[in-house]
Amino acid sequence: MRRARARRIAVLAAPIVGGMISQNALQLVDAAMVGALGTTALAGVGLAAFPFFVSFALLLGLAPAVQALAARRLGEGQVERAGEGLHHALLVGLVVAVPAMLLLGGLAPAFFRWMHDDPAVRAHAVPYFQVRTAAIAAIAVEQAFRGFWNGVQRPSVHFVSMLVVHVLNIVLSYGLIFGVAGLPELGSTGAGVGSAVATWVGVGVQLAFGLSVGRGFGFLRAWVAPTRAALAPLLKVFLPAGLQELLFALGLTAFFWIIGRLGTAEVAAGMVIIQVTMVAVLPGAGLGHAAASLVGEALGRGDPDDARRWGWDVVLLGVASMAVLGLPMLLFPDAILRVFLYDDLETIALARVPLQLVGATVGLDAVGLVLMNGLLGAGDARSVAAVVVVFQVLLFLPAAWIVGPLLGFGLLGIALAQVGQRLGQALAFVVIWQRGRWTTVEL
Repeated sequence: MRRARARRIAVLAAPIVGGMISQNALQLVDAAMVGALGTTALAGVGLAAFPFFVSFALLLGLAPAVQALAARRLGEGQVERAGEGLHHALLVGLVVAVPAMLLLGGLAPAFFRWMHDDPAVRAHAVPYFQVRTAAIAAIAVEQAFRGFWNGVQRPSVHFVSMLVVHVLNIVLSYGLIFGVAGLPELGSTGAGVGSAVATWVGVGVQLAFGLSVGRGFGFLRAWVAPTRAALAPLLKVFLPAGLQELLFALGLTAFFWIIGRLGTAEVAAGMVIIQVTMVAVLPGAGLGHAAASLVGEALGRGDPDDARRWGWDVVLLGVASMAVLGLPMLLFPDAILRVFLYDDLETIALARVPLQLVGATVGLDAVGLVLMNGLLGAGDARSVAAVVVVFQVLLFLPAAWIVGPLLGFGLLGIALAQVGQRLGQALAFVVIWQRGRWTTVEL
């Protein structure tokens, strides 16, 4: 790979990874602040976290859809039309999000009575969930702009926007949780209010950048009426990509339900492994978003061979960076686990080998992450959704149930099944990439 290509990949990926790191840091800070209120409060907020993720998961398909369209227009030299997909995504996102906001808030009390028996835990979960879901429409706007900025190769704009939101979130959440600086003391609900308000402020920040930087790419200038024909390119990517995200969210919830059949220590160990893994895959995810822009732009220029090369160039950087991050997990698992589990030797023993398995194989995850996003950048969201449905829903979840609770192989058996799922999924994306049918997708 030439140095110029590697530099271009790094310039695109760095702010994307930075935004993801700030998001992960925010989640850790929120957990630490709520944790100061006690285990019941932390359990309530944790109980609400997965249903909240599910509540907006479909809208996550807006980002790859807008990114694919904007990158394609950029490659075609139609810079002034790069904002068309953003306009339509904002409309579609609000049509989906506003009813969801109204419906989910009202259903929350009954839903959490079904989820958990302890009224003390529900007393934290219900109001936290209700105030967080009040910002689902804002999340839709953020996702549409995220895809736009990545697609026109201005990811630093989105990074700055999200940095403002995350800093404000921390300040507001701290003040509202503990009643600082004259703010009301709302406890765990304050964390939800702080996050929701900061997310809505982020809409204003995104619009401000759109009116300045985005105007050059057609924002609020290249307006096309949202007819069925005009919406078709967006929906071609949004619907399967959103379905994939929704299935991932539901699958993650089911995954923890399966681990919960094993015992409390296994749940704690599984949570730590997932958190560490999410940090380790950040470079692969960020590089994958960069690949989506580069692939889409190359296809817009009518150069499918260059699009294919971009995919493999980014894969090489992703494998190298994620393999390096996997080494501490492989060589020093106990040191990492003690950061979260302190002196809980039983739980550390449960998590040790599964964490080492992640460390040994996380480098190969870059192959799947990069090529998956490359396919989304090409507009081939149907292939991505099909692979996720087969490997995660039809194969992994049943296998996890069988080897874990049913056959008694515990957390280690589930970890082995997950490694098999990730490697199989990566291999499937390699086969699809090499066949090259994605190069003919029209957007």
